[in-house]
Formats: sequence, C-alpha cells, structure tokens
Amino acid sequence: MDSPFMETMASGLADRNLRVVRFEFPYMQRTRNDGKRRPPDRHEILRARWLEVVDGLGHPGDLFIGGKSMGGRIASMLADEIGVRGLVCLGYPFHPSGRPDRLRVAHLETIRTPTLILQGTRDALGNQEEIQNYRLSNNVRVEFLEDGDHSFKPRVRSGRTETENLQQAVGAVVSFVEST
Repeated sequence: MDSPFMETMASGLADRNLRVVRFEFPYMQRTRNDGKRRPPDRHEILRARWLEVVDGLGHPGDLFIGGKSMGGRIASMLADEIGVRGLVCLGYPFHPSGRPDRLRVAHLETIRTPTLILQGTRDALGNQEEIQNYRLSNNVRVEFLEDGDHSFKPRVRSGRTETENLQQAVGAVVSFVEST
C-alpha cells in the first residue's frame, strides 16, 4: 500500500480532491512484519478483507473501489455484489505472466458496474494487442498508457516517462469518477 506506485497514485488523486483509502491484504501485512515474501492468501481471505474495508467506508453506492493488479481483480469480482458506484483497476492481471491462455475475464464480460481499467500497452499480464480481442462488458472502458509495463513504466527509448504515464493515469481516474 505504500509502494512508490501507490504513493504516487494516492497522492495524485488526493491532490485532485478524491479521498483515497489504502489497505493491505493479510499476506502483505505478514510480509511487512517479518520480511518474508509469500504467495497471496486464498480467494476467500482476500474477498473477506475487501468486504471488511468496504463495510467501514459508508454507503457502497457512493464508493469507487479498485486497486493495483490483484487488488483490482478482487475488487472487480465484488463490485456488482457490493453495489458500488464504480470500479477502477490499475494494471489488471488479465492472465498469469506467460500464460495468455488462462484468462481471468469471465466476470468482466457481464459486469454491470461502470469500470475503468488502466493498462500499459506492453503489460505482461495483458497487453493492448491481447485485450482488444477480449469480449468485455459495455460497462468496461480500457485506457492504455503508452509503452507502459504492469506498473505503467515505459522504456527509456519510448520517449515517455513514468511520471507522464502516472499523471495520465491520475487524470483518467479523476475524469472517470467525475463522469460516473
């Protein structure tokens, strides 16, 4: 929750008058406490943590939820059920790395919640070329960040900077929230 990526996004959104709440899943908290990397918790635990956080934030119909990578994926699986106003996914993991045949999009084909997915054009977990062939709900809008990887970082030779991509991402989220 305090990675440079999350710090930049959260402060950028807060500077644009959006309230941002960050949290960690239990496995991330354990890693923070003892420094040992571990695999993600089971889906049920990730889901329960998301529901706990949302429950403490007030009326779901006023909320936009989302997250980075797996955090956004879990949020996307709960958005319709919770009844939130909108969903924002930053670097959605459309498939595991190196496994474009194992798609994680079934629920995105029918999602009713207005959804913004921001994705680097060369994200290893779903690049622009791959995503254009997915059948996603009409409620899903995907915006691409030029030459960005899973954290929106472009290659130096692209002529783009990470700061430019992160600023574009903040602007896209603000526009989405204001128009939804």
